[in-house]
Amino acid sequence: MKISLGPLLYYWARNDVFDFYKAIAATPVDIVYLGETVCSRRHELRLADWLSIAGRLRDAGKEVVLSTQVLIESGADVTVLHKIAANGDFLVEANDMGAAHCLSGKAPFIAGPHLNIYNVPTLQWMAGLGIQRWVMPLEMGRDDLALMQQGRPAGLQTEVFVYGRMPLAFSARCFTARHRNLPKDDCQFSCLAHADGLLMRTRENEGFLVLNGTQTQSAKVYNLLPELGPMQAMGVDVVRISPQSQHTAEIVHLFHDVLTQQSSVEAALQTMDGLMPDQACNGYWYGKPGLEQLAQSTELA
Repeated sequence: MKISLGPLLYYWARNDVFDFYKAIAATPVDIVYLGETVCSRRHELRLADWLSIAGRLRDAGKEVVLSTQVLIESGADVTVLHKIAANGDFLVEANDMGAAHCLSGKAPFIAGPHLNIYNVPTLQWMAGLGIQRWVMPLEMGRDDLALMQQGRPAGLQTEVFVYGRMPLAFSARCFTARHRNLPKDDCQFSCLAHADGLLMRTRENEGFLVLNGTQTQSAKVYNLLPELGPMQAMGVDVVRISPQSQHTAEIVHLFHDVLTQQSSVEAALQTMDGLMPDQACNGYWYGKPGLEQLAQSTELA
């Protein structure tokens, strides 16, 4: 089972992004997804910069995938989408059906987690469009995944989001700008001030959601490290870690150590407690509300 690093969901300064991926190149991650998936107003890096990073990661032995934006809002967004789809050098993760249409019949591609693939007929239809891997929707639980695995077409890979704040929804509005009473078109790039998003709390002062520009995330951190064994038994091919501003490399190493049986799940979880930006949750995996934390498996198959 391989480890992937999902696309960077936050808005960081240009040099910070380059330094981050330089550090990632030295980790045991197998696959790295690159590109802006949240907001086209984030201009610290252009497509040429992402391609430069992609080349360096490939030289370091990583499989690189270019991710497309989830919510396409303008002609300029469509232009960038077509450039990514036609890059001719790297695989592409399609995060909306427009991207899937651009890629269908032209090159194999990845079906991202936002394409709403919830049943076997849809998965089979997507396979007919040319996907070589699909990423399970975050709300899907282990029982539904088991059914999907039984019916997935031969040769199609499955990837599961196993660590990070969950991207729950996207909007044409920018909630981070709204928090500062700014219009979206004059957001003053407010997201740069929040390296891991802007935390919203309830009246009881509990973490509830995270505002990340046009994206809404969970406040708690989805963590399925103890479920790697059951996933291996189901035939999952890739597990995805989502980047955070601190300790991403350490998180990758912990997952790798558990997969290679260099560390126990219990020891890795204990270390991970001090590396997460918030408490863990795993409810969706068990078919429960996502913010719940249920008892987990601790043995790796």
